[in-house]
Amino acid sequence: MSDEMLSPRTMRIAIAGAGLLGRLLALSLTRAGHEVHVYDPAEGPDARGAAGWTAAGMLSPLAELECADERVFRWGLRSIELWPGILSTLAQPVEFSQQGSLLVAHREDAGAARRVLDLLARKAPAGHQAEPLTAQALAGLEPSVRSGPQAWLLPGEARIHTVQAMQALAAAAPRAHWHWGASVDAAEPGLLKLGGRAERFDWVFDVRGLGARPQLPMRGVRGEIFWLHAPGVELRRPVRLLHARHRVYLVPRAPDTVVVGASEIESEDRSPVSLRSAVELLAAAHSIVPALAEARIVHSETNLRPALPDNLPVLERQPGLTRINGLFRHGWLIAPAMVEAALESFP
Repeated sequence: MSDEMLSPRTMRIAIAGAGLLGRLLALSLTRAGHEVHVYDPAEGPDARGAAGWTAAGMLSPLAELECADERVFRWGLRSIELWPGILSTLAQPVEFSQQGSLLVAHREDAGAARRVLDLLARKAPAGHQAEPLTAQALAGLEPSVRSGPQAWLLPGEARIHTVQAMQALAAAAPRAHWHWGASVDAAEPGLLKLGGRAERFDWVFDVRGLGARPQLPMRGVRGEIFWLHAPGVELRRPVRLLHARHRVYLVPRAPDTVVVGASEIESEDRSPVSLRSAVELLAAAHSIVPALAEARIVHSETNLRPALPDNLPVLERQPGLTRINGLFRHGWLIAPAMVEAALESFP
């Protein structure tokens, strides 16, 4: 997302949506000298309406091939290249680590794990494969992970602290005009409709997620996470538990925090986490990292990820309008690369 990709002509630009995509766009476009206006229904930069807040921050292009295509995989690889450069320009620190991630499966779930691994092997390009780990190798990489489960290393994958990044990205674009509490009714070429009035711009970027309905056939997919305070639990990289019914992940965050979540639940319910989810998710996490038994639950959160019918992202461009949406559970993985692609031929 270098400034060289952008037109030298100063433009008046609207961004509909101040989630992850909106903040990345605002950062790039203001640094290129454009007049940028960002509109979002949230009450302020720290209001957690956007799906980007409720994410563990796994950057896992190979693991995500289970439900994605090669385009998402390639965008994921590119985004992992882009994130360090983006973060290095921010005034506020953001935790980022690239030490790979782990897939693990209990022996009784070997069949379900094998199906996932076979699918990844078929879809992944040459040179990108999960590496089986011996018990000794697993203990060397992650001493806190229970010995006994089968495990595989996905090299090159990464993680990012999503809350720190959302805050730092907004703070890094002070020249943008942030219009909080402003709902966009429709985004059209060179035009935003806001509360019965229309405002014209040289270009509009529509990154509203679920707010783009009915212009796009969006649906919400529920995500649930827990933050566990776990001093003394040493976990260096994200861990995904492959199970016949669940996809449970554990992601370390400094200081002494582990985020536990479920990949997806087909529901638009935004209510708090249910008893069933809490029991199943936390029991699964404990089954892989026994030392979490004494961890304290300090936060739980739910949100809706924006998804299209095929669960794949869309990047559409016409004169005066660019739409990016449907990032589903891949938002932090692919957002930088999608923004880069959107700006390559802009305007």
